[in-house]
Amino acid sequence: MRTIRIHQFGGPEVLQLEEVSAPEPGEGEARLTVEAIGVNFIDIYHRTGLYPSPLPFTPGMEAAGVVETVGQGVYEVEVGDRVAYAMEQGSYAEAAVVPAWKLVQLPEGLDAESGAAAMLQGMTAQYLTQSTYPITGGETVLVHAAAGGVGLLLVQMAKRLGATVIGTVSTEEKARLAREAGADHVILYTEADFAEETGRLTDGRGVHVVYDSVGQTTFEGSLASLRPRGMLALYGQSSGPVPPTDLAVLSTGGSLFLTRPGLGHYMAERGELLERAGEVLHAVATGELRLRIDRTYPLGEAAEAHRALEGRQTTGKVILVP
Repeated sequence: MRTIRIHQFGGPEVLQLEEVSAPEPGEGEARLTVEAIGVNFIDIYHRTGLYPSPLPFTPGMEAAGVVETVGQGVYEVEVGDRVAYAMEQGSYAEAAVVPAWKLVQLPEGLDAESGAAAMLQGMTAQYLTQSTYPITGGETVLVHAAAGGVGLLLVQMAKRLGATVIGTVSTEEKARLAREAGADHVILYTEADFAEETGRLTDGRGVHVVYDSVGQTTFEGSLASLRPRGMLALYGQSSGPVPPTDLAVLSTGGSLFLTRPGLGHYMAERGELLERAGEVLHAVATGELRLRIDRTYPLGEAAEAHRALEGRQTTGKVILVP
């Protein structure tokens, strides 16, 4: 089979297309023919070594396809099932071996590209808005990168839960997409200080929660945007890791809460996975939740996909197709 391999950490050029033998599933595992692959910022963290993996390795944490064969002791899926998964490395390939408990059935009528686009980013938006900081009606939230893959889903989910949504974006085109997703206010952080604008929009009160995937360049402003006892959910670091911080700033800022959640901890067992993924996939299949697949690349152009995502050229989801 064809697969993308990384033999050394570095830029997009280290993503090499190679031919390897298709892996065989072991006990509790299934092999699927991959039809669509989700590209996520965590793949860039793995490629650069920010999140190190033993070399060489196949990147990618999300895909959808058809179960081709199963190992011993598998009861969760059968050969021929249309499935998707997230948070298992090795999806940049024509076939992938995955623990069967992580595989989720795709609803009838939902294509593989939508399944691959919805899993990681959709479940991230779901746990952030319903578990990390469960939004209640009448609250105000700030969403960074509101036109990105997770951002557009966060905006939609927050609005469904009754929140007033403030989004930050870099361009007018991205502002348009955030508004179409339901954002009540959009701040172009390239033209205005988002913390000051957030204060103005909330009459100086601040927001109940900030969902921040940017990290280093937004951290201080995100804390400054919160009202007393507000929460900063720092779920990514596209601009780089946040430097060491004196936690006394949480007290002086108003007894603030700070968390650094990860999807793996919110789908650590199958029941929770099926609940979160089931809600997201059903909402996508019925049209309640709108996906935006911005770009689709052949598997061999994984480096171009990374350049586009890393260069902030994308809005919504990026997909690879074997």
